[in-house]
Amino acid sequence: MASLDMSTPLIFKLNSSTKLRKLFSVKSPYRHNHKPSFSLTNAVHTQAEVPFSSRTDTSKYKNETEQDRISILNERIRRQHHGKREGSKPIMDSEEANHYIQMVKEQQQRGLQKLKGDRVAKEGDVFSYKVDPYTLRSEDYVVHKKVGIGRFVGIKFDVPKGSSEAVEYVFIEYADGMAKLPIKQASRMLYRYSLPNETKKPRTLSKLSDTGAWERRKTKGKVAIQKMVVDLMELYLHRLKQRRPPYPKTPSMAEFAAQFPYEPTPDQKLAFIDVERDLNKRETPMDRLICGDVGFGKTEVALRAIFCIVSAGKQAMVLAPTIVLAKQHFDVISERFSKYSHIKVALLSRFQTKAEKEMYLNMIEQGHLDIIVGTHALLGSRVVYSNLGLLVVDEEQRFGVKQKEKIASFKSSVDVLTLSATPIPRTLYLALTGFRDASLISTPPPERVPIKTHMSAYSKETLISAIKYELDRGGQVFYVLPRIKGLEEVKDFLEQSFPNVEIAVAHGQQYSKQLEDTMEQFAQGEIKILICTNIVESGLDIQNANTIIIQDVQLFGLAQLYQLRGRVGRADKEAHAHLFYPDKSMLTDQALERLAALEQCRELGQGFQLAERDMGIRGFGTIFGEQQTGDVGNIGVDFFFEMLFESLSKVDEHRVISVPYQSVQIDLNINPHLPSDYINYLENPMGIINDAEKAAETDIWSLMQFTENLRRQYGKEPSSMEILLKKLYVRRMAADIGITRIYASGKMVGMETNMSKMVFKLMTDSMSSETHRNSLVFDGNEIKAELLLELPRAQLLNWIFQCIAELHACLPALIKY
Repeated sequence: MASLDMSTPLIFKLNSSTKLRKLFSVKSPYRHNHKPSFSLTNAVHTQAEVPFSSRTDTSKYKNETEQDRISILNERIRRQHHGKREGSKPIMDSEEANHYIQMVKEQQQRGLQKLKGDRVAKEGDVFSYKVDPYTLRSEDYVVHKKVGIGRFVGIKFDVPKGSSEAVEYVFIEYADGMAKLPIKQASRMLYRYSLPNETKKPRTLSKLSDTGAWERRKTKGKVAIQKMVVDLMELYLHRLKQRRPPYPKTPSMAEFAAQFPYEPTPDQKLAFIDVERDLNKRETPMDRLICGDVGFGKTEVALRAIFCIVSAGKQAMVLAPTIVLAKQHFDVISERFSKYSHIKVALLSRFQTKAEKEMYLNMIEQGHLDIIVGTHALLGSRVVYSNLGLLVVDEEQRFGVKQKEKIASFKSSVDVLTLSATPIPRTLYLALTGFRDASLISTPPPERVPIKTHMSAYSKETLISAIKYELDRGGQVFYVLPRIKGLEEVKDFLEQSFPNVEIAVAHGQQYSKQLEDTMEQFAQGEIKILICTNIVESGLDIQNANTIIIQDVQLFGLAQLYQLRGRVGRADKEAHAHLFYPDKSMLTDQALERLAALEQCRELGQGFQLAERDMGIRGFGTIFGEQQTGDVGNIGVDFFFEMLFESLSKVDEHRVISVPYQSVQIDLNINPHLPSDYINYLENPMGIINDAEKAAETDIWSLMQFTENLRRQYGKEPSSMEILLKKLYVRRMAADIGITRIYASGKMVGMETNMSKMVFKLMTDSMSSETHRNSLVFDGNEIKAELLLELPRAQLLNWIFQCIAELHACLPALIKY
């Protein structure tokens, strides 16, 4: 078995091929699936006469649907844009962009400061996810920054050659040998390897003899990270671009705050100050996460924000995931605002009649309702707000994808406050990395006592004993199951066990009035045992309910279990949570890990830590999407986040500055002549060519739409028209990526550019074609390519078109201001 001493610098061999595999386009079937969005036949004649060429058969243009390079590029543009026009993004000049990027960097530094903790060590000014080698156990998997994934064997002393003094080494096993490195170097280069799902083993170990494979993995991960950072950056810039005047600070706000019957905790006070600053001093819309355990005072923060907005004459919307929670918010808000008769509060829910809903919808549109509380129905197209100023979202993770997208659409125009006890990991990391503001309320109110958590296999005796204990001290009990099926069976069993106790069932499929009456009776203490689904997961505040039974806990998510447990212990009485599972042998590793995490997070105020644990167990699909999940798996979670924070700190270095379309020169000496019968076949040839130029000048999306419409109406164009279109595409894409001139001299192609060497490297790293990647070099203010032979003009244009298209495909990984 090969052995490598890693105490000396490593030299890597990178495999590369300088051969040009394909210089020309490959044709394949092409289908048009999109309706034309504008007419090609009403163009203005402003171009000079088009020169004619040889006669051709026009019938083939209408029928030929071959997929050429333009079609492939169009499909990529459509995928990247996802239907969003480039023009919808904020337009900034260079100086304004510099100002905003600096603001983002400052915000990120504040976010990164929050990452200090048990896992994140501070080394100078750099936050690190590196692992302490002494904390590793035999068989743990690790990531070496330069070599890749290996298996930790152990630490022992060894005497280096030419020395008499023993040195402590870390030994790591790789696919083709054992490596050792000094302990000091190991602490700088090693990361713990963990995967974003229940499987903890990597697919394969890296090879010492092929570090090039590891470099390719790292590059892929880096590009994925950069794309994610840019998406977040542009969203943040878009938000900073929005403007609204700061809300006035009035004496009535202090009077409203004074009505709070409790002494605020230190964290609560800080959250009040944060939100007040957002509303009263900033000119950009607020997007703040208030993260705190159940009963820690998040609602009071929201109430003060609502009062500020409503006092200024605007409307506030409070969005809750369930009707039970919405009703509770409505009750709390109505009581708190009862002294202000001019402020109108309404609950919009399925509990109301059609006439009542219509009345409320009209009142919302006319501005006669100030605070509107409800579920996702508030996001529907029929709800039109007169003057919406604030959106409060409770437990955003409980909403579906479409609702989250709708919520996101509000963020560019109104102030948004998100309340969560266990924020979804995506929300958590947006807050921690500075793209979103966060206030953490982790200190419990003085009277709160930690909930005693009991985990065991299901036992009727234990169950009855737990319920009897709570009833004997005059309390009430939640009994939660994961599904509606089984509720009635449990009710029958409990009625036999406790014949003189009032027991009821509650779930989301009950009639509205029935569910409302049941919840009201439980809140009033008339019902002693409530058998229910996780409809009670969020927000239900029953002071006298201090025991919760959760059956089949393996079927609940970690955040759900944490929330359910928080339904009890709202008063100064000790609360109990009994979590029952079938038999441990029947549980998956993921379920066991989830239960272990919950058991460890027994203390109050640990929802934030639990969200991070949840991310490790559930996976990264909900944070970055499935593609990035694969990229994380390639390099491990800790190294992924190290690269993420590095990318965040260098965000301004990954900036491409586009140039005006008209300033781009294409010096290739190729001027195609259109066939005369193709010109005769077109309804308005001069107007069409003029429209093509206008589309190219607008943006790449417009040019793509123009080309698809042209082909849909007239079929596949002849080669001379294809050359004309390719020149327009090359010029448009060159402008987008900051290339001002393209020329050819013999076998050499030159591109004059304003891009930095770092941006060029990021672009070439992202290129899928090894052929083009290996042919390009960065030289001063030029990108150069040395071809194997001097190509005919049309073939040369085709090569440049493909090369520019590959560079242009990297734009999602770059800041485009």
